[in-house]
Amino acid sequence: MIEPHAPAPPGAPPSWTGPARLPVRPGTGRFLVLVCVFVCAACGLVYELELVAFASYLMGDSVTQASVVLSVMVFAMGIGSLGAKRLRCHAAAGFGAVESALALIGGCSAMALYAVFAWTAGWGGMWADGPRCLLVGFSLAIGLLIGAEVPLLMELIQRIRRQDAGGAVADLFAADYVGALVGGLAFPFLLLPFLGQLTGALLTGTVNVVAGGALVLGLFRRDLTRRARWTLLLAGLTVLGVLASAAALAGDFERAARRAVYGTDVRVAVQTGVQEVVLAGGTHGEPLDLFLDGRLRVGGRDERRYHEALVGPALTGPHARVLVLGGGDGLAAREVLRHPGVRRVDIVELDAGLVRLARRDPGLSAANGHALADPRVRVTTADALTWLRQARGPAYDVVISDLPDPGITASTKLYSQEFYGLARRVLAPHGRLAVHAGPVIARPRAFWTVAATLRAAGFAASPYRVPGHDSAFAAGPDCSTGASRAPHDWGFLLATRGEAAPALRVGRARAGTLTQAELTADARAAERTRVAGVPVSTLVRPRY
Repeated sequence: MIEPHAPAPPGAPPSWTGPARLPVRPGTGRFLVLVCVFVCAACGLVYELELVAFASYLMGDSVTQASVVLSVMVFAMGIGSLGAKRLRCHAAAGFGAVESALALIGGCSAMALYAVFAWTAGWGGMWADGPRCLLVGFSLAIGLLIGAEVPLLMELIQRIRRQDAGGAVADLFAADYVGALVGGLAFPFLLLPFLGQLTGALLTGTVNVVAGGALVLGLFRRDLTRRARWTLLLAGLTVLGVLASAAALAGDFERAARRAVYGTDVRVAVQTGVQEVVLAGGTHGEPLDLFLDGRLRVGGRDERRYHEALVGPALTGPHARVLVLGGGDGLAAREVLRHPGVRRVDIVELDAGLVRLARRDPGLSAANGHALADPRVRVTTADALTWLRQARGPAYDVVISDLPDPGITASTKLYSQEFYGLARRVLAPHGRLAVHAGPVIARPRAFWTVAATLRAAGFAASPYRVPGHDSAFAAGPDCSTGASRAPHDWGFLLATRGEAAPALRVGRARAGTLTQAELTADARAAERTRVAGVPVSTLVRPRY
């Protein structure tokens, strides 16, 4: 694949046609080329991060999606670099065409991926893998075009003033890597929070085509024929028109796509800086659905049963001081405050934006019974693991772990032995720890691994499961991945220090919610599971 140095065959066009005819001095020209390298590298990394973010948001499992995007793009970049050798004799025109195509494909990739997912992912059959195929297709196309940039830019910078290959490569890659750094930082800290994923990608495409067009039509216009100049100009203007039209329609498109994914009753969709929060329903008697980064966190009519199952058994003992890890929606705090004798509730929540919605949004604040306004409740904005590391002393009678499912990569540290060891340190000697450990049926290994981790941290745990209604999971990206993967139950673990597992009882049963009979073990359905060689307690199944 690497060609040895050899004389050019007869009739082949020369790879060096003499210095370029520039409208500026050579030093200035080289600087402008390096600036274009910087801009193109920043744009390329934004496209890459955009695909990773959208794939993780829509399809879940961020490690898998990032691995697919990165591996396909790196492979495609190598192929693109090889293919660009055929364009070196027409480096200026080739670079202008590459940048126009890259701006169009990269800028519109997020919108196209969202559209396919929103309107075709639920069709099933041959369309079920449409979003994944499109993700690979965009990764391949963008990687090919990014890979073609470097050889063409190398040819252009050598056309200005020939220098040794090592020095030219050093200059080029220095600008490239610095641009990648800026693009990588701009995406999470500027583009995503202030513009959003769709508009951010479209703006990146605009910057990309303007930078490429300005370099070719401004600095190397004398190397182009009249026809090539007009062709590149019209192509660039067409791409700018498409991107501008898409940006003007991005708001309406995003609202329509959200309705297609979450249902027609979407009221709130905000990017908090930590995650995207979507609220559907919750007013005029409609059930409230809360989605965090596309995953259903609170599901309609089953919400009360979930939170009572999480909180009720843990508060059957002493419960004057309660710590809620997560639970920024205030719903777990509402269940805690229902029990007499609670003197203080501390909530540690990473997302301050979610807490603001829990206090101000009429639907969510009504659902949590305005629990965050109760004087006994104190909210701290912090990462739960970091907060536990700084906490001292056995201060709490009950610790409630109301955190995302353990199957989500970002939450893995919140189900580690260190995390439970720190929780054990702040728990009173006879205190109780309640853990939401994800769905048992859909992800049994993850559930029982959490149970084994609790045991390794010095806890004895009683596992139990509460089924949910299928209709509560009828919307959102999780459902689009296939009905069999949508969680239809919640798994919990009630743990105490020592060897004796705590008894399962509910504190205050209400009509229509969890009752003591529903926590009674069913001997016919009891299971014993072994995870990594560690025996785990039987699963308690409620009777429905």
